[in-house]
Amino acid sequence: MYLTKEKKAEIFAKHGKSATDTGSPEGQIALFTYRINHLTGHLKNNRKDFNTERSLVKLVGKRRNLLDYLMKNDIERYRAIIKELGLRK
Repeated sequence: MYLTKEKKAEIFAKHGKSATDTGSPEGQIALFTYRINHLTGHLKNNRKDFNTERSLVKLVGKRRNLLDYLMKNDIERYRAIIKELGLRK
């Protein structure tokens, strides 16, 4: 299993307000980014895995929606999470 409880708690502790704050947009975006990176690596080895490819596209869309929400409501938090995760735009 690629995402353990400990890893998930670490992601939320680093990017959210606390390890149990799983609802903050920053924590969700960080988790989606971790999952996107994992699926991208999987698809490099398994090009014909179309179900995973569809899941990846859906995750990217979810992350984009959260980033748009954050940009609309608090531009400073948006800029901070983009810089922290190394996302472009």
